[in-house]
Amino acid sequence: MCKTLCRGLAVIVSLVALLFVSAACGEQTAAPPSTPPTPTPVLSDLLTSAGEKMAAISSVKVGMVDETESGAPFFTMTLKSMEAEIKAPDRFRMIVNAESNAFGFSELEMLAVGDEAVMKFAKDAPWVPLPIDLVPFNFAGLGPTLRDVLFVIRDGEGVIAGSETVTGSMTSRVEGTVLSEQLSDLITSVDAGHEVKLTFWIDDTSHIVRQMRIAGQIFDDDGAGTTRLMTIRGIDVPVEIELPEVVSGQ
Repeated sequence: MCKTLCRGLAVIVSLVALLFVSAACGEQTAAPPSTPPTPTPVLSDLLTSAGEKMAAISSVKVGMVDETESGAPFFTMTLKSMEAEIKAPDRFRMIVNAESNAFGFSELEMLAVGDEAVMKFAKDAPWVPLPIDLVPFNFAGLGPTLRDVLFVIRDGEGVIAGSETVTGSMTSRVEGTVLSEQLSDLITSVDAGHEVKLTFWIDDTSHIVRQMRIAGQIFDDDGAGTTRLMTIRGIDVPVEIELPEVVSGQ
């Protein structure tokens, strides 16, 4: 009788063990599949796409600040901040906050359509003609200009240095180095021969450039450690830019 009882207990133990194993297998089967990791962007593909996207924009709003307040020059003054609206292919409006020893803080406004440009030296001042090649920032062709700069970084020694959230979007931070004269299509009258570090924050989804940092001298008079940070927003939001009637003759 003892043998029979022991044999029966062994069978029960085996069945219980089998049930535990089956339950464990069932739990593993029912577990949801893990989310696949986000693929790491390839630098050349990212910058090619970003360049094409920027060249195709119809309008955009940008802001720029002297990030380290190191005394970035603007005419005979010091740049503090700038806001601009740009309409492709050849129109832009720019408002600049600057400071000078003689006049303190000033708000200057510039407007360009094609090869004509005008300027106000103060908010309530009259418009005066301004030679187009004296406009400090050539924003008229911002999209194609950024494409060309992105392609220089792509074909050089650019790297994807990390990921960051910028203006609510997850971006890839791309870093590279150019010579100051390679920025002459964007910033008028740059002084040649300076090494400039560029950082782009590129939207991981749309591949639009959200921010761009220009670190280093672009003018001989730039202070040590000057960095200009440009933020890009309002992509393809319609804007109207016309020359004032007193200039256009309409």
